[in-house]
Amino acid sequence: MKRLLLPLLLSVADLLYGQGSFMPWQQLAPPDTIGTWVQPVQGKPAMPVWGHVNGIRIGLDPLPGPRGLIRIYTPYLDYGFPEVMNFIAFEPIPKGKEARGFSELEMSSIHPGKRGKHFWSADHPTGLSALDGEYPARGIVEQSNDEETLTVYIFAEPFDNGAKVYARLRFFASRPYEFELATHTYEGSQELDYFILTATMGNKPRLRTLFLQDGKESALELWSDYKDIHFTPHAYFSQQRMIRDKKGHVYFIAAPDEADYLKTAYTAGTNQHWKYRGKRATQYWIKKNPSEQLNGLLTGRFTYWASKEPIPGGVSIENFELKEPFKAGDTFIFGITPLSPEAFIQHTKQ
Repeated sequence: MKRLLLPLLLSVADLLYGQGSFMPWQQLAPPDTIGTWVQPVQGKPAMPVWGHVNGIRIGLDPLPGPRGLIRIYTPYLDYGFPEVMNFIAFEPIPKGKEARGFSELEMSSIHPGKRGKHFWSADHPTGLSALDGEYPARGIVEQSNDEETLTVYIFAEPFDNGAKVYARLRFFASRPYEFELATHTYEGSQELDYFILTATMGNKPRLRTLFLQDGKESALELWSDYKDIHFTPHAYFSQQRMIRDKKGHVYFIAAPDEADYLKTAYTAGTNQHWKYRGKRATQYWIKKNPSEQLNGLLTGRFTYWASKEPIPGGVSIENFELKEPFKAGDTFIFGITPLSPEAFIQHTKQ
């Protein structure tokens, strides 16, 4: 009986919410700001936004951006909502396979004709029936180890490769510039070798420099001869090369190489949404208790996505991720700090 539950719920969702049609996002109720947290209002069509009042926030479709991606907002970088700083995509790989599922690129089975897997929010890991449409989950505020947290679950519709996945996102009151993601599968999923969470818009702030224990790596050197309009091949970095703190946590850190975004010269055909005007920031992944199989992966681009317009300054990092064999409940931390990479690295040593 349970095996039939999700397809039935998906059919009901289509009837309730139509074929992926939402009212214009500007007509959705703006989120509440209570104490430390930003959360969707309840009982009316609402913007799906969660996070810190003075820090990082995340959002979902129908807010501006492609389907099948978690939006990341950084208002503390003078980059106001609804401008997106980065996205996170879900990319599961079933057991024994090599090809990834792509949450942004695959066609939806819930909303025919729509590209991008449908993401929805829930307050609990049993949220298969939510499929929230215009009524997102509130998120749960609670005390965890003497610290206030905000938790929300983000589910994805089934992938073409049979993966059925969700992530638990958790914000911590004392850490305004980062959040934790725990990876899971739900009932009926193919067994997974990997469930990759990839930060997939490094070209927006033009990340170019990777900071490692043994020095720096530049996108301009990793792909020095690359001039194509597609993604570069992956560059791999072992966890042994990553910066490590006293607790043994590893940090995969990337930052721009530009001093002043206001001086950037774009080509005439560059779309406005690529023109980043916020403050410089350092982006990073953290993995606690990393396995020997953990790797950091990068891809780069010479031109902006879906265009022939060159990226100012040359090739830059686009996808920025950690890859480790899947283990249900494994946690990863993603952050975007206003600290310089040098100051952030110094902070990890304390």
